[in-house]
Amino acid sequence: MAFFRKAVVVCRMLNWASFLPYILITAYTPGPNNIMSMNNAARFGLRKGIPFNFGILAAFSIVMILCTLFSAALYSVVPKIQLPMKILGAAYMLFLAWKTLHSSVSKEGKDSGGSFWTGFALQFVNPKIIFYGITAMSSYILPAYNAPLALLAFALFLALIGSSANICWAFFGSLFFSLFSRYSRVVNSVMALLLTYCAVSLFL
Repeated sequence: MAFFRKAVVVCRMLNWASFLPYILITAYTPGPNNIMSMNNAARFGLRKGIPFNFGILAAFSIVMILCTLFSAALYSVVPKIQLPMKILGAAYMLFLAWKTLHSSVSKEGKDSGGSFWTGFALQFVNPKIIFYGITAMSSYILPAYNAPLALLAFALFLALIGSSANICWAFFGSLFFSLFSRYSRVVNSVMALLLTYCAVSLFL
């Protein structure tokens, strides 16, 4: 009972009413992870898109842990690293947009629906999740917690919330596979435009 009372007190230290809406809205709005998860599932089916999503989860967890460990230091130097990160992230998003635009809708062939390492690498040039982690940690979590295990738990929690959004978008894509197959050029064009928007919006 003492453990549960302590857990309740610890949970109350965080402003959940503000924290939860922030992470849910940030995680579930369109971004490179969500768009690519939906596109892979729509083109190849949910099963073949699983390695891509596992890659996202693995690297997402690492990025969130790094954001937790270095949040205070990173927050003070964000103005210096922000522009290079934006340029690198935008370039990779534009590459993904080009690749999506020229892809075909098929469950066969050499393209496996997105590899583990493709999803893994995307996280390290994805400014959305980096700033998601830094903002969550610096604005909500670090002011209330300093215990290493608590911070690790929150880092993994942020990664799981982000990955849950990817899975939801992937399910949406797989459910409408036949529709997307019929209108593959239109779907790929829309996905490419959304990725391009993600790249351009970094500088707005």
